[in-house]
Amino acid sequence: MTVPTAKPLAGLRVLDYAQYVAGPFAAMMLADLGAEVIKVEPPNGDAWRHYEPLTPDGGRWFISLNRNKKSVVADLKTERGQDFSRALIRTADVVIHNMPPERALRFGLDRDTVKSVNPDAVWCCVSAFGTDGPESQTLGYDLIAQAASGLLLADARSGDPVPRRSGGIAMADLTAGLLTFAAALAGLTDRFRRHDETGVSKGFEVSLLGASLAVQVQRFVSVGDGEFDDAPGVCDETRLEQLAETVTESDELEPYYRCYAASDGFIALACLNLAQRRKVQALLGIDDPWAVNPQAVPADQAEREMRSSLKHRFAEVIKTDTVSHWIAAFEELGVPAGPVREITQAHSLPQVRANGLVQTIEQPEIGPVSVLGSIFKIDGHARPDAGSAPRLGEHTQQLIELVSATHTSEGIATAR
Repeated sequence: MTVPTAKPLAGLRVLDYAQYVAGPFAAMMLADLGAEVIKVEPPNGDAWRHYEPLTPDGGRWFISLNRNKKSVVADLKTERGQDFSRALIRTADVVIHNMPPERALRFGLDRDTVKSVNPDAVWCCVSAFGTDGPESQTLGYDLIAQAASGLLLADARSGDPVPRRSGGIAMADLTAGLLTFAAALAGLTDRFRRHDETGVSKGFEVSLLGASLAVQVQRFVSVGDGEFDDAPGVCDETRLEQLAETVTESDELEPYYRCYAASDGFIALACLNLAQRRKVQALLGIDDPWAVNPQAVPADQAEREMRSSLKHRFAEVIKTDTVSHWIAAFEELGVPAGPVREITQAHSLPQVRANGLVQTIEQPEIGPVSVLGSIFKIDGHARPDAGSAPRLGEHTQQLIELVSATHTSEGIATAR
């Protein structure tokens, strides 16, 4: 099989004005597909550079989201910085930012201004709550969006004194990044389909609020008029405990989609159809009259207790043998199951490495750093060839010279 010589977005330029997680994640994935991504930063850099810093401008989290990019410094609070920004935008195929509407307008990054500078540029904005409505100017990060959308309460646990992010994972940010990546590709596809026709490229907005609801798409359903009308307006300690009880009851009653303790570790069992459930029953020697719909609400307390005891019987049998025994047994039956690992184990996992999902970059001033590789295979090949995360302003002078070849560069911000 021939290794592809060029990635599909090679030759395209993406300007990444975003900070923190969502926008940079989207831009990094575009870089993985071959785009040249230029990170346009304020004089102090993306604030993520300073979280868990490994160097003065290279934080652990920053490196994870900004490998394979270039960095330029432009102070958009000044006319000089905005001159540089406009010169860059004239050369761009995609522009991504995550600024509040008023700030974006002030910095020349709102949709209309970007389109006036470069009608062909696909404009992508990551907002907190959307640019319309009473909270359009409200600042918000992942935690705030999860709180506003109900996502923060999706994994409530009994005894929690306050709500918490499940696993501490930035699900709103990361989902918004994936959606922004998809929007950018949609915009580029639309532009290419128009060929030489006149017109303006599309502008896309993704909000953290929308991303938080997208994660809950299967739960965000109201059947009939007014189903949720009696929902409380604000969650308090009493309501948190009630929600925790609901989550716990769901866990108590579902024996086919959960984790179990084997004799030497944990396994995850995932049966989503009746045929798989029947095979599990036969293997464990357990009869389950509720296997057709194991998540149905119990008809009464007696049924609730019987179904809860069923889960304990599953646990007792699985506890009698090892993880490897049960994984092999389930695999032979065609039942999805797997060992429970820590994320630190994934770096050396052969399956992860075989698919290019981890790669080592040489980070200046730090040395080798293992990070997430490209999540895409191209023509059957992983392409673990990304560069390091850039030093702040590392490519400013290079880009000044490039844009000054055709545009004035007076007042352009200087590299650090």
